[in-house]
Amino acid sequence: MTHTKNQFGVPQYPDTDARRLFVLLSAIDLLERPTASAIADLTGHDKESIDDEVQKLREQYGVVLPKLGEVYRIESWGDVLKKNGVKKFLKG
Repeated sequence: MTHTKNQFGVPQYPDTDARRLFVLLSAIDLLERPTASAIADLTGHDKESIDDEVQKLREQYGVVLPKLGEVYRIESWGDVLKKNGVKKFLKG
């Protein structure tokens, strides 16, 4: 199944698709200053859903992902996810 891509070439996975969370995590890793606005601009995710999606990454995959002011920072990818594997989903 193919998915549409936004203007930056980021696949637009359905809300219930785990790959959507992987795109979010990859964007946080890629962006110099990953705020909710910057993440939403790059990924096409709704800005209002970013905090909830980050919480899912913490709970479901053990990612250590604090928010310092407005900026997210990955401290640990956890024991489940592999950084190089996850980053592939940003480009589909």
